[in-house]
Amino acid sequence: MKNFEFDFIFQVLYRLKEKAHISDGQLKAPPRDLHLTLTLPPKSAPSPRGTRANWIAQANLSSVLRRGSNVSLVLDMSALGSLDPLDPPISTPRGSATREYLTSAGRPLTRPQLRGVVNNTHALHAQFTEIPMNFTDPKDLDVPNHGTKNRYKTILPNLHSRVVLKSKSCTDRLSSYINANYIRGYLGEEKAFIATQGPMVNTVNDFWQMAWQEESPVIVMITKLKEKNEKCVLYWPEKRGIYGSVEVLVNTVTECEHYTIRSLALKCGNQTRTLQHYWYTSWPDHKTPDSALPLLELMSEVETDRRNGAALGPVIVHCSAGIGRTGCFIATTIGCRQLKTGGAVDVLGITCQLRADRGGMIQTAEQYQFVHHALSLYEAQLSAGTDQ
Repeated sequence: MKNFEFDFIFQVLYRLKEKAHISDGQLKAPPRDLHLTLTLPPKSAPSPRGTRANWIAQANLSSVLRRGSNVSLVLDMSALGSLDPLDPPISTPRGSATREYLTSAGRPLTRPQLRGVVNNTHALHAQFTEIPMNFTDPKDLDVPNHGTKNRYKTILPNLHSRVVLKSKSCTDRLSSYINANYIRGYLGEEKAFIATQGPMVNTVNDFWQMAWQEESPVIVMITKLKEKNEKCVLYWPEKRGIYGSVEVLVNTVTECEHYTIRSLALKCGNQTRTLQHYWYTSWPDHKTPDSALPLLELMSEVETDRRNGAALGPVIVHCSAGIGRTGCFIATTIGCRQLKTGGAVDVLGITCQLRADRGGMIQTAEQYQFVHHALSLYEAQLSAGTDQ
């Protein structure tokens, strides 16, 4: 058996073994004497994806992931929650392999190739399972009591790209902490987005402080307040509210079929800014939408507001944990720009870029396939000349 086949199977067996250490939604550490050396094939080497051993290993791992994909978000993400750190320092072969993969992997698809692959469920799911999750190890996050501000204890901000709030207290590091990451956009544009968790009761003020501090023109919310369990608290007022040092006023409310748009005014000191809030509610719990058209419509409106807005900061996107639906929205936005500008799209490369900035972005293989479906629909609009 070739070396890369052995390494890949060993990686899969390692992940399956760690899966067995999960009980009642809590992640238990793998045995200390278990080590993994993952050797990636050089870029010029032929892809091992077609080998029989590789397909069997991928199929085994895919079946495990699919069985967990419709469970709660905590269970999904803790399955691989401590694997593959990207943030420095990197002291293990696994960490080096993760960095190499996330910074170099890609598979550009021409428009005909995108149309051909969108319904190849097996190939897309197999490709998805190869992408390192790149979650942050809680031991590496040196912020005392940060757990009180995390909606899910296994979903933490990656260190190098996390948003740090400007705090009045130099000694209280928790006051500057928020579970949010800057996300690069099209062509690697720095801080094009912020991906964050849905606000909690004790983080609402932090959320609005971040929106003000970062001069964000748009907030995109892709979750209901409750889906069996609480997913997000109601963090905006009906008319007027004060959140820490930020006053929020609702100027207008526009009800659309799949989402609601609120035009907000934010005030802090003697300054006032406008901000658009989109609340998209047509994404079913633990599933993907039946149609990608509402998502494309939302994306188009958000992009228009971003371009026309006076504020030039990142677009804030959140769902409940800030990785699944949030990742799909951002990936689709970047992919549409790739298609429109260059006539090709690299969903694998986009996903790797997102996960390098925030672990676990695009949560499940089904969501990965849905992004391809949304981009295929957008490509059809381009071909028909109906893109706005």
